[in-house]
Amino acid sequence: MDAPLSTPCNIQICEVTCDSFRIVWDMTPEDTARATHFFIDLSRKANRDPNRFKHRDVPTKLVAKAVPLPMAVRGHWFLSPRTEYCVAVQTAVRQPDGDYLVSEWSQVVEFCTGDYAMEHLQQLLDKAKGSAGRLLKFSVFYRNQHPDYFDYVRKECGGLMRPALKDSSGSHGSPISGKLHGVFFSCNTEFDTGLPPKDSPYGPLRFQIPAGHLLNPDICLYFADFYCMYTAYHYVVLVLAPAGSEGDAFCRTRLPMLDLASNPFLTYTAPQRPGEEPLYCHASDVILEVLFTEPVPLDQGSVEQISGHQLMSLTTANAKKDPSCKVCNISVGR
Repeated sequence: MDAPLSTPCNIQICEVTCDSFRIVWDMTPEDTARATHFFIDLSRKANRDPNRFKHRDVPTKLVAKAVPLPMAVRGHWFLSPRTEYCVAVQTAVRQPDGDYLVSEWSQVVEFCTGDYAMEHLQQLLDKAKGSAGRLLKFSVFYRNQHPDYFDYVRKECGGLMRPALKDSSGSHGSPISGKLHGVFFSCNTEFDTGLPPKDSPYGPLRFQIPAGHLLNPDICLYFADFYCMYTAYHYVVLVLAPAGSEGDAFCRTRLPMLDLASNPFLTYTAPQRPGEEPLYCHASDVILEVLFTEPVPLDQGSVEQISGHQLMSLTTANAKKDPSCKVCNISVGR
């Protein structure tokens, strides 16, 4: 009778990405020489809010031929970004009759997958370019909010709209969600008027600021996300960060940088002749969500009542991305 296999020990996880990791453990020299297969038991960590678009609560058992360790485990069909997992391993020897001699399961170890890497953001960017449409002129950035928000800014913040932590809306693997602070603005205009929409999903008051305060040659522009919420229209998230700022430093190693004068989403064109004004344009076929990473003074713009309705059903606060959309998903964890 074959000697039993020892239990794998000292499990270590390394080189973790949004949809892959490497795993290594200690085995005796004898077991290393005779093991033919490894069994990997991978499941979401219990008592956490799952990414509801994945195989929720279903353990994934992987069978792999024995390879030199560390062993790579990858697959976007069962790994999601920013998700906590539990993993355990068995070693096995395949017998002549097809059965397996197996070790005991190792201790369970936990790890968390990472954010989208730059290469994944570039894939999203390439997809977003195909949906951007033509460029339309605009002159103001605007931010819709409730009266209480602006009262708080005036009374408690010295008239400064301070950056807030980006929520979890959009792609699950977005590097800025829960990590980058900023103030969100819109700049989309209506086709017939060239002005901001009359309606608002976020509140009955609108702060408007001349575009040049946020978009100028001293600003760095980054692409951050492309998503939809089970709707025909899509959202593109952009980040505006003053060059050399903390926000710029955060984005520079995590997000694709865009050329201010030449990109499909948001452009600044310097005056060509003395006396001319800069030209500002936005993409017509996507909804832009623009995150400015520094405080914005209210006295640089104006606050007015919107002329339309407040449409709360259109809010994107903590909105989850449609994982089935072929337009805005890429082949990694959603």
